[in-house]
Amino acid sequence: MTDLAPTPWFLKGNYAPVDDELTAFDLPVTGAIPSSLGGLYLRNGSNPKSGAAGHWFFGDGMVHGVRLAGGKAEWYRNRYVRTTKFEKGLDAMDPETIFDPTASAANTHVLAHAGRIWALEEGHLPYELTPELDTKGVDDFGGKLTTAFTAHPKLCPETGELHFFGYSAVAPFLTYHVLDASGVLVHSAEITVPKGTMMHDFMITRDHAIFMDLPVVFDLDNPVAPIRWDDDYGARIGILPRMGTDADVRWFEVEPCYVFHPLNAYVSGDTVVCDVGRSESMWRDSMDDFKPSYLHRWTFDLATGAVGEAQLDEVSHGFPRVDDRVVGLQHRYGWGAAPRAGSPTLLGNAGVVVKWDLQTGQQSTYDFGPTAHPGEFVFVQDSDAAGEDEGWAMGFVYEESTDTTDLVILDASAPGSEPVARVHIPQRVPFGFHGSWVDDSVLPG
Repeated sequence: MTDLAPTPWFLKGNYAPVDDELTAFDLPVTGAIPSSLGGLYLRNGSNPKSGAAGHWFFGDGMVHGVRLAGGKAEWYRNRYVRTTKFEKGLDAMDPETIFDPTASAANTHVLAHAGRIWALEEGHLPYELTPELDTKGVDDFGGKLTTAFTAHPKLCPETGELHFFGYSAVAPFLTYHVLDASGVLVHSAEITVPKGTMMHDFMITRDHAIFMDLPVVFDLDNPVAPIRWDDDYGARIGILPRMGTDADVRWFEVEPCYVFHPLNAYVSGDTVVCDVGRSESMWRDSMDDFKPSYLHRWTFDLATGAVGEAQLDEVSHGFPRVDDRVVGLQHRYGWGAAPRAGSPTLLGNAGVVVKWDLQTGQQSTYDFGPTAHPGEFVFVQDSDAAGEDEGWAMGFVYEESTDTTDLVILDASAPGSEPVARVHIPQRVPFGFHGSWVDDSVLPG
């Protein structure tokens, strides 16, 4: 008799999917939810309907949401995003999944723009959700969008434009897009790159869109490692003016590396500054080969062409975020999840939330206890007039000793302090990916 294959790490413990879609009202809270918070905390993740998946990134999307208002946690919901992939029970590597733009896993990010909420996954079209997390359907912006939609669009806080891109394993490999403040697709431009690479994220400044053409390439003929590191590909950063085209791109070579997530980018005089979570490589041996990510700064002098690279921090991290109001503008603070000293670097084993002060170079941590594991934390301002550091940071924290999850709210300006509130979720929330605070002011009417 043949032994059963061991359960992979991304289907065990708090990586394992949950079976039930719940609706729970009047959630218990320890502490006091700030009265300024009125809206939805939403977070997406991989939750394979069948209970199995070939990789952590491949499971069906499930969005978890908590509504906060008037100092109360009014409800919790978790819902599958009902995409073509979900409804048909498709595997992520089925040709139909890869080449059907509606067959999204929809498992990577969730955000709102122009009165719509979208669940995102970078290989396909977005799916629109209701504020109660029901699936409305796929969105191709009136037929104008014919490429994938990145899981990491960037909302300009000054213009209200949403900048995004689509990448593909087949031509066209990269296309840059812009939605205006009302959600209309107003700009699309193909950008020339040598081949299809996994371009997970990108950056904007007040004046630019910035693309990372890095050596994680597609190899669809290899079923074991369809995405892999390529020592021969090289690494370069493309900077083009907002609303620019292929003819406007300037490419700058950098040391080979991989970046899942930048922190932010901005312009200082003639220099474009990019703070990124840089890994020395990714998936060199297998798609389980995650290298640690460290905060680095790239500088690109547009007048001289000079490139600078410097490591800013010696603590590995994941899920770096800034205050959404400074995306593309000069930032001082950033947030991430980090492992405790001596712990594995897999993101689910994060033990603390880290806060960076890029002006002073100081780093501080929030530690939730020896068996607690935080995910991504997002910053929410206390009011429209509040400064960059004046508000709250929130995210899910899994407590291993009790197999439970809380939505934890921190005072952003008091590093290391105890949480101001813990919202107790009625079932554990599996380790996932990215999310957003969706304020009542931008929710669909």
